[in-house]
Amino acid sequence: MRIIRKLYNKYLSEDKDLVKRLNPIIGFVPLNTEIFKIAFSHKSTPAEKSSAVTNNERLEYLGDAVLGTIVAEYLFKKYPTENEGFLTKMRSKIVKRKSLNKIGEKMELDILLSKYNKTRLSNSMLGNAVEALVGAVYLEKGYDGTMKFIVRKILRNYIDVDELETTDDNYKSQLLEWCQKNGKSVSYKLVARYKLDKRDRFKVAVMVDNQKLGTADDYNKKAAEQTASREALIKIGVTVPVQG
Repeated sequence: MRIIRKLYNKYLSEDKDLVKRLNPIIGFVPLNTEIFKIAFSHKSTPAEKSSAVTNNERLEYLGDAVLGTIVAEYLFKKYPTENEGFLTKMRSKIVKRKSLNKIGEKMELDILLSKYNKTRLSNSMLGNAVEALVGAVYLEKGYDGTMKFIVRKILRNYIDVDELETTDDNYKSQLLEWCQKNGKSVSYKLVARYKLDKRDRFKVAVMVDNQKLGTADDYNKKAAEQTASREALIKIGVTVPVQG
């Protein structure tokens, strides 16, 4: 029955175009196409009244947890002699919002997001969709199947793990270390919160010894803090990596 269902989804279903695009991304023909459609449905898009679950927030929540666990296990096995601090930093570099946004872009998830949403797309929606897609794969394939998907389709295709060892674009961490070394305080202030394209957007300022050294806007508060921290690092003359 599973084979028949997969053949139906691939060749006859009304979702066959979705399946055709998903197949090379996830490496298999999905049985439950509905859960994958939800994975690309953003909360800003009006929902159909007949659907109980109308956006990808729950899948994003699930995918975030599963992705973090699988990446942690992958790094634990790849670096058997490294300490907890190294592994934590490496995991953070892989699963942080900026990295997921880039992965979503390389996966061309914007095409699927455009299909199921009527709002203007943002980079953060790409990263959210990656997490939601992981959640959908987990529901369909379980832990082992999701492990294969993440390692084979994400880590090997879109992440240079060895290169990440020598890069550091955690600007908040860099700024905190600089402030600690120089006896200064650092804090973040939410300057404004407003709506843009029906979505929350945050304006954040970074304060060093109560002096504003950087501000930034983003749909994600943490991302805004990172950008503001980068601006502050530039102002105090600390070398920072080029944003890619």
